[in-house]
Amino acid sequence: MLSFVNDYSECAYEAILKKFLEINLEKNAGYGYDKYSISAEKKIQKAIECPDAKVFFLAGGTQTNQLAIDSLTDSYGGVIAADTGHINVHESGAVEFTGHKVLPLPNYDGKIKAEDVSSYMKTFYGDETYEHMVIPQMVYITHPTEVGTLYSLQELKEIYEVCREYKLSLYLDGARLGYGLGVPDFDVTLPDIAKYTDAFYIGGTKVGALFGEALVFTKDNTPSHFTTRIKQHGDLLAKGFLVGMQFDVLFTDDLYVKGARRAIELSDFLREELRKKNYEFYSSSPTNQIFIIMENEKLAELEEKVGLSIWGAADENRTIVRFVISWATTKEEVEALIDLM
Repeated sequence: MLSFVNDYSECAYEAILKKFLEINLEKNAGYGYDKYSISAEKKIQKAIECPDAKVFFLAGGTQTNQLAIDSLTDSYGGVIAADTGHINVHESGAVEFTGHKVLPLPNYDGKIKAEDVSSYMKTFYGDETYEHMVIPQMVYITHPTEVGTLYSLQELKEIYEVCREYKLSLYLDGARLGYGLGVPDFDVTLPDIAKYTDAFYIGGTKVGALFGEALVFTKDNTPSHFTTRIKQHGDLLAKGFLVGMQFDVLFTDDLYVKGARRAIELSDFLREELRKKNYEFYSSSPTNQIFIIMENEKLAELEEKVGLSIWGAADENRTIVRFVISWATTKEEVEALIDLM
């Protein structure tokens, strides 16, 4: 059976698996103080053109989001996000579990607008009783978004400028960041993200690592005693070198972006073939998530042979369907899907 359900069903790049075997019996320092994590941090600093950045290698995306948001906001602080944002919809209330309210704004093709953030803050501080409310202290965005779309450099700059005006941290969830960086000729680069955010994470789990994410602080703003905070959140791995090593491999010879770019090429191929078949697209995603609207009868037939994600009902007769191309998807698999469409 074909599967286009997600981009984390397969294990990892062969180069990473080979490295696991190569270092299997090495004696490495624990908790991220190993040579591989140190090397990976230096490579990431170079890639983002920020030599003073601090990088922490963590286990998973939800843990990373919860930790970053909890550490960068006060106990009474809330975080502004798109109503479709991962922390608002698909993280089981992990942020609220730490006492921080998610403050949703309307999404536009998965993104929020700087003007909406500005309007929200003006309204908030225009209320003389705001001290009795949750204080907005952060803006959370995802890149790519939950529907595969990307913030342009201008959009990123505008949101960052509003954040500076209202003293909000700007945090970028990069669970699928590699696929955004792999889109040809797109105008947002890793150095741009480092410049126009206060913190972000480079996703590994969905972009070819066995597991792991790299949380990056770029403004000399690493929260105090951060290793202690990581441990309090249950995300400090004794064998931290296992994540550091993977990112050391991913940021050698540009594997992180090159591998994702291959997935984007296959995604573009699938998109073009779906256009030829006159399918309607739900979002304008240029990345590895492809959303189309299908007749329910056709969907029922397809589900017998293809694993996919149901995103919701378009109307009583049609459904929004998501196909995800991973770093490991082959052209033969995509061609087989096209034949079934």
